[in-house]
Amino acid sequence: MANVKKYKGVIAILTGGGDVPGLNPAIRAVTIRANREGYKVIGLRRGWAGITEIIRDPKADNSNNFIVLTDDIVNKAGRTGGTFLHTSRTRPSHMRKEDVPRHLQDQYKDEVNDLTPEILKNLEWLGVDFLIPIGGDDTLSYGVRLYQEGVKVVAIPKTMDNDVPGTDYCIGFSTCVTRTISMANSLRTSAGSHERILVMEVFGRYAGFTAMLPTMAGAANRCVIPEYKFDIDHLTKLLVEDRNHNPSRYSVVLISEGAMYKGGEMIFESQEKDAYGHAKLGGIGDLVSREIKIRTAKYNHGKAINIINQKLGYLVRGGDPDAIDSIVPMAYGNLALDLILSKIHGRLVVLKNGRYDDVPLEVVTSRKKVVNVQEYYNTERLRPYYHSFEMKPFLLMASEL
Repeated sequence: MANVKKYKGVIAILTGGGDVPGLNPAIRAVTIRANREGYKVIGLRRGWAGITEIIRDPKADNSNNFIVLTDDIVNKAGRTGGTFLHTSRTRPSHMRKEDVPRHLQDQYKDEVNDLTPEILKNLEWLGVDFLIPIGGDDTLSYGVRLYQEGVKVVAIPKTMDNDVPGTDYCIGFSTCVTRTISMANSLRTSAGSHERILVMEVFGRYAGFTAMLPTMAGAANRCVIPEYKFDIDHLTKLLVEDRNHNPSRYSVVLISEGAMYKGGEMIFESQEKDAYGHAKLGGIGDLVSREIKIRTAKYNHGKAINIINQKLGYLVRGGDPDAIDSIVPMAYGNLALDLILSKIHGRLVVLKNGRYDDVPLEVVTSRKKVVNVQEYYNTERLRPYYHSFEMKPFLLMASEL
């Protein structure tokens, strides 16, 4: 595509990894402000896949790979959930032979290929001056790679697990917590009616924030998280006690999908791995439900207690964003534009201790962000604990400081 400079510059934006509510508001915020400031905005489709599959020929149909964003386009989508640019878990630096775009297969024949040289050429062909990836640590880790290759990157953190390092808040987290609380409150009516124990499996591969915050808010009696291997017998005993002390005769536990019991490992739906080496998690809720039911008689005078087992999964991903996931993406998008207008790049826009800021992009790959078990998780009671809220950040245990 000929790069005719009719604008102050060209900004490309993409969304990668899992969808969450709040992505479209972020895209809208970037586009509206950038267009007003005299920039052209290009939406790259399907995360890193769109920019990987571009054919550098003015006559080629690249409509499935990118779109020029206008105010009309983003205003229509800006109040909705998901991402109208679509998303994928493509990793251009580690692309399997069978996933290499057809027009590049003669050049890249290894079992695993690094297509970064093609990405750089494609960005140049599009005339991109600044790149804004919106994603979790996987998506943004490749953004770090491109920044190291000379691309001007300003990143926005997104993941309902809230585990991107360097920021207290990632787009999607609030809606996930809000939905988890709402669904727990809905399901407790059935649990109470049948005098059962309610087991709910929630997101959280390596970090337990999506189980911890709803439990702290009163959605559950107990939670188990990836950061601490739990004892199923001990969990069963606590849940039976909770149920028997409850006038409505039920109890609730939230299970992070990445949680592990003592003597066990993570539970996967299958061993097939995505481009970032992650197998799809799922099944710990089923296992815990079976094991709890078997053990309940031991702590309930010899009588077993039935279980309601519910995996929330995509129910907390879908639908419109809540208030925080409408406001924060707007602010993040404008923060990204502030940096671009100041010709600053290599930054991640963040929320730290209730204030918007930006930090070096490399923080994304510098460490893991997980729950501080010693400070926030009571390993005896299998639930959050805290000593004081004074001077704690807005989301309490989400801060790394």
